[in-house]
Amino acid sequence: MRLRAPDVAISHKLRPPPYGGSNQFLLALRREFERRGLRVSAGRLPRRARAVLLHAYLVDGVPPGDARVVHRVDGPIRLYRGADDGADERIVELNHAYADATILQSRYSLEAHRELGIELRDPVVIPNAVDPELFFPASREPPRGRLRLIATSWSDNPRKGAGALAGIARDLDPARFELTFVGRTQVALDGVHVVPPQPSRELAELLRAHDVYLAPSLNDPCSNALLEGLACGLPALYARSGGHPELAGEGGLGFDDPGEVPELAARAAAEWEGLRARISLVPLVEVADRYLAAMGLA
Repeated sequence: MRLRAPDVAISHKLRPPPYGGSNQFLLALRREFERRGLRVSAGRLPRRARAVLLHAYLVDGVPPGDARVVHRVDGPIRLYRGADDGADERIVELNHAYADATILQSRYSLEAHRELGIELRDPVVIPNAVDPELFFPASREPPRGRLRLIATSWSDNPRKGAGALAGIARDLDPARFELTFVGRTQVALDGVHVVPPQPSRELAELLRAHDVYLAPSLNDPCSNALLEGLACGLPALYARSGGHPELAGEGGLGFDDPGEVPELAARAAAEWEGLRARISLVPLVEVADRYLAAMGLA
């Protein structure tokens, strides 16, 4: 008996958390597709599928000739990594060879690609979203006493901001603030409570146990870590870089220099209820609708 082809084939091997932000988002997207009754494969591309979702430059196999192919693009990766390692060129090759349309995760990403002269097929901006069964706000009172800040990162890429965190920790008054980092880093974080990477459910509980999310990363197109913090009801202090301003919107305060964080943290403590009330994220169900429309499956 011939097996039915998947409705959606994702060209990315999905791994159980803790892992990177794209993996987190694609896990949530796959669960939402399956909740709607769609058949989804992930990993090496099958011989048949109704639609294919290519992910960045991580593509194993060739898309079926009769499938609609949508390419989910990160970056520009040379800005995100701080060096041109050929990943953007590989993305362009795959995009021009196979894609019918392209999904970028922020206006920043779309405009940054264009500024570098990178043209992608039929681009549309669709942000990431988090799994609402895991990442949701707690019903709680405004913070009392020391303000609890938290930053998270699976990647130890220096542009994730570990160096900035070290400086911020030195500048924060420990009588007024405490800072936690969850994830991997190659930088010594004196004065920071460091927690190793956590599975999603445990990470969400840690986020809800804090007051403010700190996002110091640079040129991040659509930080899933920041989305998780916001979704758990944490106003954000964020570097005005990459897609952070688009995600945080009026639910946070931006900085151009990490030295501004102590003053902004004091503001966040005073304005916490108002900032929290202004957090506004695109829900996973809407993101899935837009992905399915791009893939011709709506």
